[in-house]
This record gives sequence, C-alpha cells and structure tokens, in this order.
Amino acid sequence: MTRLALAIAILASSPAFAATRCDQVLAAFGSRLADASCFESPDLTTNNPATTPANNSIPTLPALAFTPVTDRGVISPNPPNRTPITKAVPGIQLDARIADDPTGEARFLLRLPVAWNGSLVVAGASGTRSEFNGDFAWSDYVVQQGFAYASQNKGVLNLTLVAVSPTPPADPLACRLNPASPVWVHFFDNDAGHPFTDWAPRMVQGATLARVGVRAHYGHSPRHTFAVGTSNGGYQVRRAVESAPELFDGGVDWEGTFVDAGAPNILTDLPPAILNFPDYAASGFSPNSTAAKNIVAAGYPPDIVSGSVSLWGLYNAQFWEVTQCQWQKRLDPTYDTYGSGTGTYNYVSRLSVSDVGANFAAFATTGRIRRPLITVAGTMDALLPIDHHARAYARKVAAAQQDRRGDGDDDDRPAYRLYEVQNGNHIETFKDVVPQLEFIQPHAQRAFDLLVEHVERRAALPPDQCIARGARIQQSPAQTGHCASLFVGP
Repeated sequence: MTRLALAIAILASSPAFAATRCDQVLAAFGSRLADASCFESPDLTTNNPATTPANNSIPTLPALAFTPVTDRGVISPNPPNRTPITKAVPGIQLDARIADDPTGEARFLLRLPVAWNGSLVVAGASGTRSEFNGDFAWSDYVVQQGFAYASQNKGVLNLTLVAVSPTPPADPLACRLNPASPVWVHFFDNDAGHPFTDWAPRMVQGATLARVGVRAHYGHSPRHTFAVGTSNGGYQVRRAVESAPELFDGGVDWEGTFVDAGAPNILTDLPPAILNFPDYAASGFSPNSTAAKNIVAAGYPPDIVSGSVSLWGLYNAQFWEVTQCQWQKRLDPTYDTYGSGTGTYNYVSRLSVSDVGANFAAFATTGRIRRPLITVAGTMDALLPIDHHARAYARKVAAAQQDRRGDGDDDDRPAYRLYEVQNGNHIETFKDVVPQLEFIQPHAQRAFDLLVEHVERRAALPPDQCIARGARIQQSPAQTGHCASLFVGP
C-alpha cells in the first residue's frame, strides 16, 4: 500500500471522516427522511451484528411491529445454507422513516459500500416485513459484489398481538394465526391509510431515495438499477418494471404474488385449502381422500408427508388462514370473517355485493413489462401455487407482448423468463423438516447474475426452463418451459 493510500485508509476510518460522509448523505435527503440513523460500518454484511437491528428496537413502537432479525430469516434458508460471506464490506448504512408518510410507518434502508461497482439494487419486502427482510438473501449477496443496496417496507409496519382467546376479540381487524390457535394479531396494513395500492409506489420511492443517497456519496447516479424481491416483494418487482422503466433496468422476482381481479388470486385459492384441510388431516393425510383431491383441484401441488410432518400442514398452521384473513379484511372489509367463515369465503359471489373486485383491480399486475424480468418459482409452493401465480403472470406477460406484436411494436418487448425450481416451495426453512424440498435462493441469486450480464453486457438469458432437482439454470436446459411434474421424489 502506498503512503497516500495508507493515509486515505486511516482518514476514512476516523470518526470525523465517517461523520462527514454520513452528514453529506443526510444533507442530500433534506426533509425527505426522519429519525435517521447513519453510521460508518466496518462490514455491511450480516457477519456484523450492527447491520440488522434487534427486534422491537424502536421504543416508540409496540412489540412485534418492527422485527428486523425475524424478518431477515423469513425468506432465507437456515444455516449452513444461507448466502456465503467471504469478506467484510466496509461502507455506510442508513436507516430512517420516510417523512411524507402521515402514518409514520414507511421506512427506508440504504447501504453504500466503499468499493462500489457503480450499480444499485433495490429490494422489495415479503409479507408485511421490514426493510431488513432481504438482509440474508439479497443484501449479503449483492454488497459483496460491490452493489449499493436499498430496501423499504411497503410503507407499513408488521403486526401487534391483540389477544389470546378462543373467540374473536373486540378488534374487528384481528386475525387468528390458524384455525386451531387462540392467538389473535392485528396487521398494520389493514388499518386506514394503508391500501395495497401503496406497495408499488413505495418501491419506486425506495429507488428514488436510493439514487439521492448514491449521488451524494459517490458523486454520480448509478449506472444501472436492479429490482429484487420475494413474495409480496416479488409483486413489487413486477410493478417496478411495469411502471417505472426510467428508474429500473431489470428485475428478479422470487415467488412473486399474482394480483388480478379475475380468478385466480389469493382470495379464490386460499378458502378451499382452509375448508378441506381438517377432513384431509382426519383421513390420516390420505392422498385419495376427497378433501385431498379438492385441495389439488383448487390448484395446489400435492402434499408431501415426511414422517409425522405434512407440507400442507405446515402451511395450514402458519399461512393459509392468517393470509386469507389479512387480504380479505383489506380488500373485502364488509365480509364477516369468522362469522361467515374463512374457508367458505366465495370470491365470485362477493363481486356483486362488495368492492373486492375493484380493490383487486386497483393494484393488479398488468404483465406489460418495460424492462427485462426473471421470475423464479418453486413447483411445490403451497401458499402461491405455481400455476395460479408464477405461470399466471407469465401468461399475462405473453398476452401483453402478443398485443404489442399486433400493434407493430416489436422492439418494445423486454426479455421475460420463468425459471421453475422443481420441488421448490415458498418457505426455504421448510426443507429442514421436509427434506424432499429444494432451495430456491441459490437459483434466484443465479438469476440475478444472469440479469446483470444481460443488462450490462447484452448476454442472452437462458430460456424458460424447469430446474431439475440438483441442477442449475442452463443455457441449454434438459427441460424447457414448465416442469412436467410438480414433485419428484427421492
């Protein structure tokens, strides 16, 4: 190291220099951020405990409203299968509220590595998770490559505990965790002022804010900006490349939620699973039971029973009813959730007596992508079944691109790819108890690398394909298009 380089390194590590760098970045945001925390970090990866704040670490918020440590583990496998970290990544980290949100819940995260590669990654957030949701799966992966990284929380906090009771509490927005649970929670995104129509604009706002910080820190805007996200965050990615091509150069959506006023959608799919699961369990998890056939007929992949563990049982205990309740209370609030029933909710019949169709349409995906997009999805997803979500969105994109051909708009058709992970499912940690499942995270990260090569070097994207168990995305895949079998046994 030269004397000049050594002097710069010593200066950069000094508290005065670090404060100046944070001050410069914060000054660039002006009044757009509030309650900001900015610090010079010796390592922006999760090897540094300071990277992700502790759960419930904002004293002004109720318990469970802000759960960063929990959130980062939701979309990533457990150790030792998380993103490998091979080096420290020094830089600046900033976390703040977004000042224009009247509810005070919208949040923003920015990480600016010293060794910047010139580009930016903006992450969506799954479920109702915080801006730290992507720390293991996305941030650790991209900051080691030198990308600046930003994330947001869709403008909403997570949830609060309402009651432990065998009957519905007084809170009209309370949702129980599952049909057998006495635990009731309240999701902040069901409150007034939090329509799901905010999800796409908050992703765009996250990119806009990130560019401000990047320019202030590095002296110029990012060369390219990529969107990444999982589940509801994947939905945010789709809307980003549909609606904001001036900000985003491409995206990777991992198990993105398909949103459409027509069937299929979450409110058409979840009730049959909720309704039929008790009879299926009572049958001893028989695949030949009427209940099992009803669930499969509703679009779900087959169950995997591993010892005493049922894949459907895991979803029933953790996701099906509580997700149905959350979406129904937001999109069809006049329905009597627990009086009329969660499993007996009928979306089609509700169209004529409520605004649920219009509410869905207000934030629907269009399929009219304006930048390259890759969807990575598992064939065994039993929360967002692949034919009703990943493949449904692929069909939407194909229809939109066919319309463009009809308009003679042949040059305005960005690349779209669907990579199906055979035996992949929505929750990576389920593989710990159902070993026949496959991880999606490494394929989503590989898809990101391929997208960057496509955007920056015009490399051809591999075709739509089925990624067989133990395989990876291939330029010449053995099975193009959809996986012929949703499940392949050991």
